[in-house]
Amino acid sequence: MEEHVSPEPPHPAKDVTQHVGYLLKRAQSALRGAMDKVLREHGLTVPQYSTLELLALHPGMSNADLARATFVTRQSGNVVLRGLQDAGLISRPATAEHGRARPARLTEEGRARLAAVQAAVYAVEQRMVDAVPAQRLGAFLTDLERVARALEE
Repeated sequence: MEEHVSPEPPHPAKDVTQHVGYLLKRAQSALRGAMDKVLREHGLTVPQYSTLELLALHPGMSNADLARATFVTRQSGNVVLRGLQDAGLISRPATAEHGRARPARLTEEGRARLAAVQAAVYAVEQRMVDAVPAQRLGAFLTDLERVARALEE
């Protein structure tokens, strides 16, 4: 009979709740919960808010680009865009000029809703930033970027 030997974790930890992946997921879950709470008060979801933020910075993004940037599937991205369009927060042409992409843009109402919710969302982010000592914030952000790149390869 073979004896099963567990591999050593990549760093010292008493249990799985102290592993990097677990702690990242816990932080992500806490962020999502805090975002959901403040966005609900403004009638938005996290993907909808993220889409509005991105369109404010990059008007004319396609569904595929927005879906990638907001971490949802193309199908879910299309549902998000339709919801925002039905709410009068974005506009898209009825047909695509080139290929299948229908570039989206914020409407005046979309810009106003985004402006109304940004302070609440930024307050959530400020709570995260305040939890990291100021002298370590730059390195922390760099490390998060490195972690993401390492896993995307």
